[in-house]
Amino acid sequence: MAQYADYFTSAAMRLDYNHVGNSGEEHFAFDQMVNDGEWPGSKTMLIDELNLGKYCFEVKDSKTGNLLYSRGFASIYGEWETTPEAKTEWGSFQESLRFPWPKNEVDITVFKRNINNGFDPVWTYKVNLKHYRSFSSPVKNHYNTIDIVVNGKPENQVDIVVLGEGYAKKDMGKFKKDAQRFAEVLLSTEPYASFKDKFSIRAVETPSPDSGVNHPHQDIHKRSALSVTYGAFDSERYALGFDNKTIRNAAAAVPYEFTAILMNDSIYGGGGIYNLYITAAVDNAFQEYLFVHEFGHHFADLADEYYTSATAYEMDAKHLEPWELNVTANANPETIKWKDIVTPDTPIPTPWEKEKYDEHSIAVQKKRVELRKAKVDEKIMEDFFMKQRSWDDELLANMKYSGKVGAFEGAQYKSTGLYRSAPNCIMFTRHDKFCPACQRAIKLIIDQNTK
Repeated sequence: MAQYADYFTSAAMRLDYNHVGNSGEEHFAFDQMVNDGEWPGSKTMLIDELNLGKYCFEVKDSKTGNLLYSRGFASIYGEWETTPEAKTEWGSFQESLRFPWPKNEVDITVFKRNINNGFDPVWTYKVNLKHYRSFSSPVKNHYNTIDIVVNGKPENQVDIVVLGEGYAKKDMGKFKKDAQRFAEVLLSTEPYASFKDKFSIRAVETPSPDSGVNHPHQDIHKRSALSVTYGAFDSERYALGFDNKTIRNAAAAVPYEFTAILMNDSIYGGGGIYNLYITAAVDNAFQEYLFVHEFGHHFADLADEYYTSATAYEMDAKHLEPWELNVTANANPETIKWKDIVTPDTPIPTPWEKEKYDEHSIAVQKKRVELRKAKVDEKIMEDFFMKQRSWDDELLANMKYSGKVGAFEGAQYKSTGLYRSAPNCIMFTRHDKFCPACQRAIKLIIDQNTK
């Protein structure tokens, strides 16, 4: 607490910048700094020791060089640069860093993870509090806000803001119900359920001109309040919002550290980026799974554990040890990252019905592509996904090592060489429970934000 009071005011600084580049180079350019309201985060856990995210940033006192604050994060740019488009085009993305408002000049350094899983500095910026683009006046809230769950002071809570996308003014009653449903689903899923008194969830009304979200692949064109669109990186069901400042300005109407953007749409889709936000469609058969799966990416930097679905990313061929806490390239029982929770007498690597699962999954993916190409009704897609989930659950729950913690090969888009801790998980299939490695990662983030 003493260090916080020595170096920071009670306000939050949002430093906006532009992140520009391609697959071979990247550049950063300062945009502005704004007062983002009262600092909602912990005033004691100021230094991030979890080593998560493709990027991280540090705030140092300019005079002494003392490290005052640090956090890991991921970004849309960090994903985009791995797509084929980045090999032929330049991209420009709005981004923000949030940290307590400093009392004196500070130096900001952004680091990027390198091929050896260390971090290299990629941008340094000196924060001049008297800069003509420093807007130190507190944000004035002109949005309607709703307290969904409030359990204490922001500095002692995990604070989540829920924004609505594709909700017209007439849909605001529905938005409130959808936000309440999001909160209920999240806080009834372990390990969130065991710590639900440490969460506060508030909603901000962001009305759109009409209902629904943009779907370029289906020739459905909308200009909604936050400019979220399906089809990100040319992946039909990946939904992202690229208008960072609009999203941030709305979120700042309440204290927040994490952001959930609920899409008033029936078509399955969403996305989740570590320490940025999630998007999730609310009116399909898998909305509850979407809420929790995407929030896992955003909240705890959980990796996807599936490996048979197509992705927009071009992944490295080498199996370096992933920084994410729920997947590993290390199948050595003496040094595996979740060694302390491995079930006794469980072999590492752990045998499972992989050949049978792979054969079925390949057939499912082929059929899925055919259905999408035919642009069948969404109800047909939902029924198709329901049957897939039932088959997956039946197989994965009835194997010799079902219910055990081990090292099950196949994870993070790779069929071989990467491992997950359990046969099934919210991050692997459309399951309803997190694996033990995911649960432990989530608990670490809760601790970081509430101590």
